[in-house]
Amino acid sequence: MRTMLKVSVPIGTGNRGIKDGSLPKLIESVMERLHPESGYFFAENGKRTMLMVFDLKDVNQIPSVVEPLFLGLDAEVNLTPVMNADDLREGLQASSKLRT
Repeated sequence: MRTMLKVSVPIGTGNRGIKDGSLPKLIESVMERLHPESGYFFAENGKRTMLMVFDLKDVNQIPSVVEPLFLGLDAEVNLTPVMNADDLREGLQASSKLRT
């Protein structure tokens, strides 16, 4: 299932992670494990924030995705199922058949 991972890092933890080098290492580790189709990095509400879209093959992957972020960065983490334009088009076509 295509899933959006949003990670927000508290300022203090992010500052320490930049200074000791752990933040970029953890981000690289996450990207190597998830092989995201896209990844974006930005400031939101004054926090370092990362947004990635990846394939969540099974819900039992959730702990291995989020726990390193909780433990390593004290991060706020959100996982959201998402669609691309092709997925939406297919879903709308299927739903139009239900109305007739």
